[in-house]
Amino acid sequence: MSDTISDRTTAPPPGAKKPVTGMTPLEVEIRRRIKAAGPMPIGEYMALCLFDPEHGYYTTNDPLGAGGDFITAPEISQMFGELIGVWMAAVWKQMGSPESVRLIELGPGRGTMMKDALRALKVMPGFNEAISLHLVEINPLLMSQQQRTLEHVTLPIAWHSALSEVPDGPSIIVANEFFDALPVNQAVKREDGWHTRCVGIGAENQLAFAIAPEPIPQFDSVLPPALHDVPADSIFEWRDDKSAMDLGRRVADNGGAALVIDYGHSVSVVGDTLQAVGRHAYFDVLTAPGTIDITALVDFEALANAVEAMGAEAYGPIVQARLLRRLGIETRAEALKTKASHATANDIDLALARLIGAGRSGMGMLFKAAAYTHPSFGTPPAF
Repeated sequence: MSDTISDRTTAPPPGAKKPVTGMTPLEVEIRRRIKAAGPMPIGEYMALCLFDPEHGYYTTNDPLGAGGDFITAPEISQMFGELIGVWMAAVWKQMGSPESVRLIELGPGRGTMMKDALRALKVMPGFNEAISLHLVEINPLLMSQQQRTLEHVTLPIAWHSALSEVPDGPSIIVANEFFDALPVNQAVKREDGWHTRCVGIGAENQLAFAIAPEPIPQFDSVLPPALHDVPADSIFEWRDDKSAMDLGRRVADNGGAALVIDYGHSVSVVGDTLQAVGRHAYFDVLTAPGTIDITALVDFEALANAVEAMGAEAYGPIVQARLLRRLGIETRAEALKTKASHATANDIDLALARLIGAGRSGMGMLFKAAAYTHPSFGTPPAF
């Protein structure tokens, strides 16, 4: 695997590219809304760019892989998905090996991680017979790809548009690069309080960032206490808690555990982390709405707070490198290399470095993993 393929792990450089000229259909609609109702909050803009039913990025594109806009860990190496399968099998055993368990993936991409995980978990006797597979996906193109990837899987498989649609029952949930794509809100600190950061129409008739004129009422009451004294012009980001609360409620009410892997920060901080990625390069967030991916770092402290409010227990986050090492990625890499050609062995080494390495080309320290469990579960595997 080439080490030059970009992922969504570093901040975009100054002067990020503008991918196309002219307005996209979604920009026309965004401008119409701004002219009718005034500047649009960042969260609303991001939601339209990603999830608009007709023109949204995640509802109309296959963004993954070397030919897409970015690459995720499961597409780098089979080792990633296999180790997630090892984690699932260990969780099932720790749950007491229930005869029926829902295996749930949020945002399954092309189905690669689940395919590799299912192959690995066959080593656990009885687990395969206990599983029903549930994939939460809204992108019809990716859903079709998942069906092709998993066409030889004999387990019962169902697709859902939301976690809340999955039938009740003991569950093991995995989510890799899911929460970073959920819309993020932003507020900017001014002398008179925190103001909503918006998207408006600039002096040269281009989309531009704007600040709402009136402060957000009582915003300090929802701001993490450690951030009350940050300097003026600081930007604070937060997401709607619904997805995190749904996940917490699921494991608290039904039993089981969830594993979330994403790029983000361990504690709540200030800073603008909004970025856009297209064709393995960074782009201007306000250019070509609907045609490029927009993400922001995950606040793992806020995620844990929302999950724990539903009665679940939170563990971590730990860096991805630590998770994968504890699950045995280095041993797995050596095993794969024993019968590999020199070229393939070199690819395995490059993939290993990509998954657990540090620095700009490595995901090991930038990505983090957190686990959420039923209160009776105990410490989850690798944590």
